[in-house]
Amino acid sequence: MHIVGTRPNFMKIAPIMAAVDAWNNRVRDERPAATPVLSQVLVHTGQHYDEKMSTVFFEELGLPKPDHYLGVGSGTHAEMTARVMLALEPVILAEQPAIVVVVGDVNSTLAAALVATKLGIPVVHVEAGLRSGDRAMPEELNRLVTDQVADLLFTTSRGADENLEAEGIPARRVMFVGNTMIDSLERHREAALRRPILADLDISPREYGVVTLHRPSNVDSVESLARLVSVLAQISRELPLIFPVHARTRRLLERHDLLTEAEADGRVALAEPLGYLDFLGLLAQAKLVLTDSGGIQEETTVLGVPCLTLRKNTERPVTIWEGTNRLVDPEDPAAIIDAVSGVLQAPRRSTPRRPELWDGRAGERIIEAIVRYLA
Repeated sequence: MHIVGTRPNFMKIAPIMAAVDAWNNRVRDERPAATPVLSQVLVHTGQHYDEKMSTVFFEELGLPKPDHYLGVGSGTHAEMTARVMLALEPVILAEQPAIVVVVGDVNSTLAAALVATKLGIPVVHVEAGLRSGDRAMPEELNRLVTDQVADLLFTTSRGADENLEAEGIPARRVMFVGNTMIDSLERHREAALRRPILADLDISPREYGVVTLHRPSNVDSVESLARLVSVLAQISRELPLIFPVHARTRRLLERHDLLTEAEADGRVALAEPLGYLDFLGLLAQAKLVLTDSGGIQEETTVLGVPCLTLRKNTERPVTIWEGTNRLVDPEDPAAIIDAVSGVLQAPRRSTPRRPELWDGRAGERIIEAIVRYLA
């Protein structure tokens, strides 16, 4: 049973579900009769509940329609976690899965891991071991607890393995497999580059920047949000910016009367949230990216696009050590401006460095390890 709740989860689970289908095809064609055929069930908790956007992502990623949709919606962290647990338990009891797969670090991830564990069903955590060291981030707490209860922990970097070892997780439960987000990127990159999103937005390759902001630390207070809007306006005088606005961020911009300032000179284009292929195509052809997202740090690393992460910490340091990512203090406008200037003046690297095992085959390794575990 696969559990998803938010759009980043979709990109992480799609390669795993595809790997199950590929496994079954090989079993039927090549393997001995004793090798198991796997059945799989997809549960969408509805933590991201924009039906239009969810449908677009499912279609573009080749995901099947969820077998169960829980419709938990938004709320406080406690409310969301509790709603997922209450709605998921009867589904697990009815389906009786041999194993439950959770991905990422959202509230749905934690809730599903707790329910399955309490029912005595083994839990797989994909993207285990990531740590920012910032316990003020709800995602950090979700990661810590999920990793403690999970039976199999699949990691995206050697650094994540080291984090789990330091926390006392037995090595037999941990396996470094690579990054399923990159599996999705590699599978869909060419299709994304064929999308007409640049023509639709009237921009040219390498002549614009992309912005995403949604972290509470950046958008929940009027002071921090206003400061970042002002910085973006300054940057846009040198480089036009495309800002696909998270629904929650747009509400906060409206509440604080910052929408007009954000679009004041027409060089910051506020767009609606984009589907996976359109956003990947936009990202791949950007001059630079300013973000507070975790997954975008990984995608830009493989795409070779300079990424300025507007945070004081990251749970994905491999994107700094081996990629194109750089942390910039979001409370320091001068530092952001300097970092952007540095990117605009530097020559573009022809061949981006790629972290170990970010090769598009993580899903395959995960399914092979799950089969061994179940056997």
